[in-house]
Amino acid sequence: MDRRTFIAVMGGSILAQPLATEAQQAGKVYRIGWFALSQPTNPEIAALHDAVLQELRAQGFVEGQNVRIERRYTEGREERATALAAELVSMKADVIFATYSGLVRAAKEATSTIPIVMGAVANPERQGLIASLARPGGNVTGTSSIGAESGAKLLQIAKDALPQRSRLAILWNPNLPISALSVRETEVPAATALGMPPILVGVRSPADLEPALDTIVRERIDVLYPHGAMWPHRQQIVDFATKHRIPVVTAAREWTRIGGLISYGPDLRDAFRRSAMYVVKILNGAKPADLPVEQATKFDLVINLKTAKALGLTIPPSVLGQATQVIE
Repeated sequence: MDRRTFIAVMGGSILAQPLATEAQQAGKVYRIGWFALSQPTNPEIAALHDAVLQELRAQGFVEGQNVRIERRYTEGREERATALAAELVSMKADVIFATYSGLVRAAKEATSTIPIVMGAVANPERQGLIASLARPGGNVTGTSSIGAESGAKLLQIAKDALPQRSRLAILWNPNLPISALSVRETEVPAATALGMPPILVGVRSPADLEPALDTIVRERIDVLYPHGAMWPHRQQIVDFATKHRIPVVTAAREWTRIGGLISYGPDLRDAFRRSAMYVVKILNGAKPADLPVEQATKFDLVINLKTAKALGLTIPPSVLGQATQVIE
């Protein structure tokens, strides 16, 4: 190889290296604020966290080398969100990755300058977290899970799987704006049209859960749909439903892993991986306002046949045939 060719090849190779490598060589250590509801103490949540870390590593951002991650978890106590968001801002994080709409809101209220990346947040434009999907504006961008639409699809699947059951209850938090939007504007009309006019049972705080479960029994509910805000109470709700032989249908597959019957919702591992790409772009200099929000394109239908058997239910082949995963 002559000198001119060598210089051209080496110059092109150097220019092709990702900015992350250049930053690492320069000794730059980025700080990512990781803001989530709970620690990855089970396989489903761990898989989501791993999807983010793996994508970051693939793009040259490696924790312990050129990235430091500050993790904060509310552990089901939403009242902690404001203080934890303030901690991440005080640490001067280069970007905050937030996995729930309430946490995105808390982070947005804490800073207007630090970029915030959403991880699969339902309908962020309808919650006022961004201006629009195409032009988010401000300091927030990331991925959207299209929660309301998938909720209507979940109810259709539930009706197809459980055609003889019509006493549906939705466990929700009326104080959350996104719950009010999806429940009242989408899920109540959808369930009513399917012949399952729902009873809405509010759970505004942990103290409301026991009375809410008492209502489920008193109303002789035969299908239970816990909304996203019920996530911190998922094991208690599933145990209760199992005891009273009530099938649980939800958006998140973790519920089926612990005994729920059906889940239908976005492939969160794919959404979190794509959210990690937003973190990478921002660390490489992109502005959140210039990055359109991506909507979920992959959805999972998970059916727990072990639970179906325990409840004495037979899932029709037409529904089983749609499943992306069957737990036996």
